[in-house]
Amino acid sequence: MTAERIDPATAARPERRPELDAIRALVVVGLVFFHSALVFDSRDDFYVKNTETTEVTTIFASLGVVWAMPMLFLVAGLGSWHSLRHRGPAGFALERVRRLGVPLVFATVTIVPLPQWLRLRADPDYHESYLRFLPRFFDVRLAPGDFPFVLRGEHFETGHLWFVVLLLAFSLLLAPVAGWLPADRAHRIRDRAAGAVRHRGVVLLPAVAIGLVSALFGLEEGFAAWHRWAYLLFFLAGFVLAADERFRAAMRRDAVPAAVAGLLLFAIGLPGFLVAADSGDPFTDHTPLAVAARALYGATGWCWLVAILGLLDRRRPAAAPTTSDGVRSRSRRLYDYLVAAVLPLYVLHQPIVVAVAYGVVRWRAPIAVEYAAIVSVSLVLTALAYDLLVRRTRLTRFLFGLRG
Repeated sequence: MTAERIDPATAARPERRPELDAIRALVVVGLVFFHSALVFDSRDDFYVKNTETTEVTTIFASLGVVWAMPMLFLVAGLGSWHSLRHRGPAGFALERVRRLGVPLVFATVTIVPLPQWLRLRADPDYHESYLRFLPRFFDVRLAPGDFPFVLRGEHFETGHLWFVVLLLAFSLLLAPVAGWLPADRAHRIRDRAAGAVRHRGVVLLPAVAIGLVSALFGLEEGFAAWHRWAYLLFFLAGFVLAADERFRAAMRRDAVPAAVAGLLLFAIGLPGFLVAADSGDPFTDHTPLAVAARALYGATGWCWLVAILGLLDRRRPAAAPTTSDGVRSRSRRLYDYLVAAVLPLYVLHQPIVVAVAYGVVRWRAPIAVEYAAIVSVSLVLTALAYDLLVRRTRLTRFLFGLRG
């Protein structure tokens, strides 16, 4: 590999990239489309299932799962670096508990049980009310071996909030380590790593570690087809990438090779997954084919993240001189609105999708019609729930992790 000069002077003041907030919003909105598709997926055991299913959704879903949730963890790692730098370890931990822990507890108590109850309601002989179901949902026991999901029960689950659980756990693990590591040692480690990425292709090496974790530990279907410790690697990678602008420059430089490598790995790995699925479970089996397919999948995920972040960072269109200040101001307000809405929209969306799907699947209409109805109605209801029920009072903003 040849070396390319990346100026270390640019490492002095790494800045947060606002377009990453737009990616977060895109992923969260995309989850409405993704979870709506699971209603019709022939392989997935979603809360509500349509009578007619298809395997087409598996192929289209794979195009999203390979990068979407890893991107959320990587962006969260980037933001954690800035937050730790600004607040210090103790302040960072307290802020994470307030912004993630509070909505996690509130949503678990109020809306997370709804999808489980609707799953039971699909049985014509089940007539228990939601309020009578809640005590059974919260009949839990400790299961510390499944860290950080330390509560277990017959009906209890964190549901789609597994993302919040993992992100909170990773953040609280990171805070003491960041406080313990001497600053001079951290700077030396950063400088060595940032110096290494001057060589072409070095920024792609984390794909090896992520591929190994995916191959050896398997994939967890309930966590959007990734293992929880693979998500930790994405989170830590984001934290490291934020610390020095040389990493960002390397991703810009290697974006095209990363895209090519990611597409090739995906083209090879996806057929392997499908073949392995015909004879077993490619997520957990230790057959050579399943292990190889998972390794390719993990490597693909990192390559796609490098490609997406690098390519987005290559072109930054300047504001058009003919655009009025009023238009720019409205665009900025819309941007700020969506950035603030990301976590509440994530918390709200899945119970709404399941509730809408519970009614729509009774139509016996074509899959395309039902899918379009679930997506459109869920998007509208989720947006309305956020705007009318969350963002307008100080109490509800606090309960959903928003700033006052």
